[in-house]
Amino acid sequence: MRRERCAWRVLPVLFALVAAGTAWSGEAGALPGSLRGHLRGEQFVAVSGVAALPADVRDGLQVLWHSPRFEMAEPGAEFQVTDVITKPNLPIRRLILAGCSADHCIIYYERGGIAHTHTVVLLKTKGAVRFDWGGAAPRDLADLAQLKEAALGGTIRGGTEYW
Repeated sequence: MRRERCAWRVLPVLFALVAAGTAWSGEAGALPGSLRGHLRGEQFVAVSGVAALPADVRDGLQVLWHSPRFEMAEPGAEFQVTDVITKPNLPIRRLILAGCSADHCIIYYERGGIAHTHTVVLLKTKGAVRFDWGGAAPRDLADLAQLKEAALGGTIRGGTEYW
């Protein structure tokens, strides 16, 4: 009986580790070569916060997240970091930084829950907004230059299903 209780406590942790591990695995999730060349020449202008993201970009993120509403905390604001809900009205995602160019927006954010993750999403904004690439990212990217270098250098790996 005691072992069974212990197993139920460990299973969620194992699930989170497997989920986080799959987000980092495989060369297939690296930035595709054609997009790498394009991204290298992009000049991103910093976006000051969630409200400053273009409306169609917010809509695109909402679709990617399969969410009925767009909810994201501003940089530095309180958000739902863990799966223990103490304040039910807090969003589960918080913007860290974002930038937009003539035809793309790159968004770096954290997602709370059972596995606290950091994620990058690159959306094509010319024409209809669409997902171009994204994946799991390290926790320590401080500005757009570091974010772009991480994408170009292969530090960010695609393949995550937890946006």
